[in-house]
This record gives sequence, C-alpha cells and structure tokens, in this order.
Amino acid sequence: MLYFANWKILLICAVCALGVLFSVPNLVSPSALDQLPSFVPHKQIALGLDLRGGSYLLLKVDFEAAQRERLNSLIDNVRNALLDANIGYTGLEVKNDAIVFKVRQPERIDDARQALAKIDPDLVVTITPDGSGTVQFSAAATETRRAQAVDQSMEIIRRRIDETGTKEPTIEREGQDRIVVQLPGVDNPERVKALLGRTAKLTFQLVDTGASLEDARSGHLQPGDEVLPAAESGKVRIGPSAYVVRKRVIVGGDMLIDAQPTFQNNEPVVSFRFDAEGARRFGDATRDNVGKPFAIVLDNKVISAPVIREPILGGSGIISGSFTVQSASDLALLLRAGALPAPITILEERTVGPGLGADSIRAGTTACVVGVALVVVFMVLFYGLFGVFADIALFFNLCLMLGSLSLLGATLTLPGIAGIALTMGMAVDANVLIYERIREEVRAGRTILSALDAGFKRAFGTILDSHITTLVAGALMFWLGSGPVKGFAVTLSIGVLTSLFSAILVTRLLIVTWVRRSKPRAVPI
Repeated sequence: MLYFANWKILLICAVCALGVLFSVPNLVSPSALDQLPSFVPHKQIALGLDLRGGSYLLLKVDFEAAQRERLNSLIDNVRNALLDANIGYTGLEVKNDAIVFKVRQPERIDDARQALAKIDPDLVVTITPDGSGTVQFSAAATETRRAQAVDQSMEIIRRRIDETGTKEPTIEREGQDRIVVQLPGVDNPERVKALLGRTAKLTFQLVDTGASLEDARSGHLQPGDEVLPAAESGKVRIGPSAYVVRKRVIVGGDMLIDAQPTFQNNEPVVSFRFDAEGARRFGDATRDNVGKPFAIVLDNKVISAPVIREPILGGSGIISGSFTVQSASDLALLLRAGALPAPITILEERTVGPGLGADSIRAGTTACVVGVALVVVFMVLFYGLFGVFADIALFFNLCLMLGSLSLLGATLTLPGIAGIALTMGMAVDANVLIYERIREEVRAGRTILSALDAGFKRAFGTILDSHITTLVAGALMFWLGSGPVKGFAVTLSIGVLTSLFSAILVTRLLIVTWVRRSKPRAVPI
C-alpha cells in the first residue's frame, strides 16, 4: 500500500492538475473567460433556476383532445367501411373517447364488426344486439400513445426553446402527462409561453368552392367538409371570416424540411420547403386543381387561401398572412421544430428574480466556506501534519468536483451546493478513519511503516463500503427524483467519487512522499 510506481504518481498528479485546470474557469466572469487563450478550458458550471433566476412553467399535454381529433379523422374510414359492405347505419359521430353509430339491420351486426375490425388493429369494436356500436382505441394502445405523445412533446418543446437561444433549459416529465420547463436567465417568459402554447399543426387543404359558408353554418354541411375560421390579424380583414374546406389534407407540416422568415413585396412572409414525398404530393395537388383556392391552415385556423395559378412543382412556396417581422420569425421557428402531437396548456407559471438567486449563491457560498474552514481547522488540530495532508487532498477534491461539473455541463442548484458541502465532510471522514486506524496500530506496537500500511489497508474496506452505499443512494435519487433532487444527486455522486480518489490516493501519496524524504521515527498523529 505504501509503494507507488512512477506511472501512478504521474497519473495522480495529472488528474489533480486537470481538476484545477477545469475548475479555474468558474472563478472568472464569462467576459473575462472569452479573452483567455483557446487552449484554456472555457466550460463553466451552469447555474440553475434557483441561483440564476428565470422562469418556471408547468405544462399539461392534453392527450384527450388529440385522441378526439384522431377519432374524428377515422370517421371517414368507418363510414367507407360500412358503405363498402352495404351496411346501413345512423348517428355516426364522435362522443367522448369513441366513435358511436347504430346499425339499421341487426342481422348485419357480425358483418359490420368484421368490416370495422380491418380499419386499425388498435381499435376495439363493440356492437350490442340492438345495433348500437362503438369504435375506440384499446387501453394498451391508449397508454402507449399517451407516453409517446408526452415524449414527443418534450422533444419538440426542447427544439423550440433551443431555437430561441435559451441556454441550459431543464425539461422534465412530471407524472403521467405533465412537463416541467425551467428557463434560467429568462426574465420575460411571454414569448416563450406563446411559442410553447401553440400546437403549430400546419396543413394544406382544398377550399370547397361549391359550398356556401351561410349554408354550412346553418347546418347544411357536405360530408367531408368542415368550417374553419380565418386567422386573426391586426389589420383590417379583407377576406371572409371563415372558410369551408375539405377535411382531406393534401400535405401536412410533418413533410416540411425547412422554414425561414423572409420578405416578399416588402411584406414579412415565411418560405417553406417540402421533402421529396411532400413535394410530389403538393405538385400533384396543385397540378390537378389549377384555378381553385387552397387553404393554408395552422392550428385549425386559415392563415390564407390563395388561388392556385399554376402547378407548384419545386417543393417550395411562400406563406403570407399579414405577418409582422416577429410573428413571421416565430412561425418559421414553430414549423422547423415541428407540430406538437397534442395541445399544451400552462398549469403553473413562476418567475424567479436574479436577486433571489444572488442571495442564494451568497448564502450557499458562505455556508460552504465556513464548513470547509471548520473542517480544515479540525483536521489540523486533531491530526497535526497528517491533518495538513488531508486538507491538501480536500483542496484537490474540491477542484476535481468543480472541474467534473464544468466538464459535464451540469447545472448547479441550491441543493447542489448543499451536496458539495456534504461531500467536503465526507472526504475528510475517510481520512479520519485511516488516521484512527493508524493510531490503533501504533498503540499496538507496530513500526511506522507497518502502522501506516496496516492503517490504509484495514480502513480501505470500510471506506469503500460507505462510499458505495452513498453512491447507490445518489443514483436512486437521480433516477427517481426530479429538479433540485437530481441536482443534489449529481453533486453528491461526483463528490463521492472524487473524495474516494483524494482520500485513498492523494493523501497516501503525500504521506508516502513525506516518509521517504524525512524518514520519521514516530507518526505525528
């Protein structure tokens, strides 16, 4: 235990040097850091919402609304399946979480059940003896789609926030259908809320020129049509307030590969570009419907309804609609990030001022400094020169911890500061176990080298067990916890690993070096 090969000494020194190097950037301001040479590490520990200030949003994924929309899209499939089988029906509509209908001929119930079962394997078809039927998604399919909707929503929310330039956002799931969004440094969350609250579902649909808006509003709506309102604008409305459009979608926004704000005739517009399949479908639809208007629909509102003058075969186009520069930029951002699979509602919103974060940093820093100072004094008073060795190892332990957090890009929260203070005490706790074991060996009459060797060997098992159990607890907190609990778990786990390195290797190297050079006759503890 007291022998160190040269490569081990070099490795320990290199690790300690890297820890100091990667922790130094946290001691200077970002502006000063930018002026340092490129070979100097530039990564700093990101401050969490409770330290830096910013916005906190609790969002809910309205999966039920998305489920109803999907059922509405399946009504045509149910209608066609029954018509193809020559089965009469009445009352076909969506109620709650199912499509309901009634078969006119009870003797055709089995035929209806077989025809509808072919639509989608995830659907459950139930028809009672009197002909009343329901079509709904199975419980397993519903839960699977719910989980997928939340996961997809989190990914799209992350893309939208990244597009705004917000650094180090925290986006986590909470419960079954809720998402927590923390935006450090964002003082005014209104624009972010507007971006997150929009589903951004873009579709291109044909306008039914043969249908009258007045007739549609009075209830005479043709099958396959729907009435969609025109998007609101700050300018005087020129076109109609609503449109009768075909439900069939020509091309969806999921086929867009790019969208950028630009200008046309000195007016802000959004240019878009489809992928190969979208370009083909859009080209075919515009070629077959020259002279007819088509609606550009965003979140069930018609942005504009231009007339197709000629086939659009290039796979790109322009969306105009009385945009401002900011609204055009936001729409392009939403289209690039993709549409949310379900509507999002904001359940809770909090704004944390930077002053509160500054107070937390000062209080946390003071607590850490006082705690470390007391630990340093305690070790020197109780263990003399060996206490100094432990304090030196404690310094490198702190540098390794801060350097690891910086290198990993971890976010430091107020509980994280508590984790740092806790690991400082744990680091010297390992030294205390070693030193007390050495004292026992000296009292038992062992020589200096024998006592030192036995002290490190016999204390190693206890130290390793205690650190592993703490590491397991930290891993469980990170896995099961969220937000501040995860921040505490990260700093605690990193601190456990660095304290194990500093207490076992750094302290032992210092003691071995001292023994070789001074050749003492007694252990100074």
